[in-house]
Amino acid sequence: MTTQVLENLQFRLAARPVGMVKDSDWQQVVEPVRALADGEILVKVLYLSLDPAMRGWMNDAKSYIRPVAIGEVMRAGGIGVVVESRSARFAVGEHVSGGTGVQQYWSGAADDKSAAFIKVDPALAPLTTYMNTLGMPGMTAYFGLLESGQPKAGETVVVSGAAGAVGQTVGQVAKQLGCRVVGIAGGKEKCDFVVKELGFDACIDYKQGSVRDGLKEHCPQGVDVYFDNVGGEILDTVLTRINLRARIVICGAISQYNNTTPVKGPANYLSLLVNRARMEGIVVFDYADRYHLGVAALGQWLQSGAIKSKEDIVQGIENFPAALNMLFEGKNFGKLVLQVARA
Repeated sequence: MTTQVLENLQFRLAARPVGMVKDSDWQQVVEPVRALADGEILVKVLYLSLDPAMRGWMNDAKSYIRPVAIGEVMRAGGIGVVVESRSARFAVGEHVSGGTGVQQYWSGAADDKSAAFIKVDPALAPLTTYMNTLGMPGMTAYFGLLESGQPKAGETVVVSGAAGAVGQTVGQVAKQLGCRVVGIAGGKEKCDFVVKELGFDACIDYKQGSVRDGLKEHCPQGVDVYFDNVGGEILDTVLTRINLRARIVICGAISQYNNTTPVKGPANYLSLLVNRARMEGIVVFDYADRYHLGVAALGQWLQSGAIKSKEDIVQGIENFPAALNMLFEGKNFGKLVLQVARA
């Protein structure tokens, strides 16, 4: 494959979104793929990971990672295949996972720290699994639950966004540890999947009934660990049901990401005081040096069939803007992945 004939379609951030992301917040750019220098590789992007955190990266605000700059290729994790290499680190034909950005091709130094490419083996698991259970969502779930949630056998674990990328793994890992697991999700289909396919003990459909009533019914002994992916009213409601020395893991607040008004904090936070409970935020990058341990544990459970990995795959990079908004409209079912190309 010669780079001179290749063109690269990129999605660049054109404006800081206000509320939901609009088409006008993106700029589509097509540019030729440049020739490689020594030590560089060219990666053809096959899949992109679409994550709620991407909405936060678009804001010009202090966070755990710098915001995407105006005019910059949108940050995203991806999986691709090396189609040209001038580095001994990666050979042509090898599959890699890393920070590809929302584009058809990535080129640069093989040891680029922002891309942080690692090899993945499609013979061990489908490539999309490396974007879900064996990727950043899986690592978030595994380390967030074990390190911050610290669940013990017999305890009750509640997970919001239970059918999503992180939530599905949190609940399944908690079941492996001997916990009672109650999910919160939107819609009968998602709740049925969470219980019948993933093995949760129960699932509360926040679209069809009262979360408060659901917690009373399915958590009669209270909540010991709450893994929060949504924030807002659901967080507030769970705080009314926590037990003594409960642990609240703050992973995300997808209900708040597109607010045009200030983010709403928990009104029931004094429940933490009364119950001597702990609320702690987690960022998956803090565990990067131990990812291999999480991959090994989750990979073993996957191979044995003890846990499952569900992805929702949207076709075509041209559909990136609409696909990203699916996260905030509750339309994705499982880990949302954008297929850019075939190998």
